[in-house]
Amino acid sequence: MSSGLYVKRAGQGPAVVLLHGLFGSGANLGALARSLRDTFTVFSLDLPGHGRSGRLVNPDLCGIADALNHWMEEEGPSRAHIVGHSLGGKVAMQLALRYPAKVESLVVADIAPVQYTAHHDDVFAALMAVADGQCGSREEAARLMAPHIAEDAVIQFLLASLQRDTRGSFGWRFDLAGIRAAYPALQAAPESGPPYTGPVLFIKGGDSNYIQEQHRQAIISFFPTATVKVVPDCGHWLHAEKPQLFNSIVGRFLALPKQRMLARG
Repeated sequence: MSSGLYVKRAGQGPAVVLLHGLFGSGANLGALARSLRDTFTVFSLDLPGHGRSGRLVNPDLCGIADALNHWMEEEGPSRAHIVGHSLGGKVAMQLALRYPAKVESLVVADIAPVQYTAHHDDVFAALMAVADGQCGSREEAARLMAPHIAEDAVIQFLLASLQRDTRGSFGWRFDLAGIRAAYPALQAAPESGPPYTGPVLFIKGGDSNYIQEQHRQAIISFFPTATVKVVPDCGHWLHAEKPQLFNSIVGRFLALPKQRMLARG
């Protein structure tokens, strides 16, 4: 049975699954995938409701984690290193807590296992302006978004998910209505349970406020082995702002389990 998830596979070696953030797609972590594919089999997923993947009726963290587990059971690796950014990081955490046997190690990029307050109103307004505008070009879409979003980098990131429909108008590849309805559930903390005791690395953007000192206790309670690395002089999209450093940190961490096995041997 198909999982309904769109997955791009590259490379060879131990399995690594990459999970992107809200409003994105698997291509967002393309630079990381390319840096890992010489030593790992890299699976770049479009999360449900994003990119080319199917939709879930009630997408929340547990539901998406269940969908990932189903994909791993039916089509993917039986066990893998999981790397997630932002929403993808929350989904990765939920997968590790819910299905620990599936997770070799966990890398969480710039998100904590906590409830976040709503902070995407401007983004939703910009996305709706494009959805309602019957845009004939990407430039027109960008103009409609500009009154709502000041940062051009954010606009360009969102435009990567724009596609032309059969009538020639541009619209969003992701399920805007579904994501908007599910937004409160996606902002929630992962569902609690026994902690995940495998290797865990949190990577924080130095200028980002997504991971704060007050989140330390939540991180340790869910992931008692966790360590935190800070990438200086960058914000929430650290993988795009400092790709070489970010990719190097991830690659070194993923190599550690193999090094430990060799040392034991």
